[in-house]
Amino acid sequence: MKSPFDPDDSLTPDELRAEKTLPRPDWGSMEEAPRVGYRIHPASRLLVRGPWEMAASILIGVGVLMLMQPFSLWAYGWSFLVTLVGTVMFIIVSHFPD
Repeated sequence: MKSPFDPDDSLTPDELRAEKTLPRPDWGSMEEAPRVGYRIHPASRLLVRGPWEMAASILIGVGVLMLMQPFSLWAYGWSFLVTLVGTVMFIIVSHFPD
């Protein structure tokens, strides 16, 4: 599996040559060379759809199980809120990038 910090293999030779001529960023220390292959901010990698949709689906399932169990009145009382939070979370997460 490739690291997000690996150089981009999809660039053409012309694009690779053009990247070397780009100006240095204004931020950062002058001794630090810019990372040419770094394309996506690390925080945006946390907001991908797959894992969050799975977590929301699990939360909906837990809420339904809490609703149907006959043992705990506490779990029954919180089941609607847990299911609602999972449903709203699923709707929001379905708009995240793949």
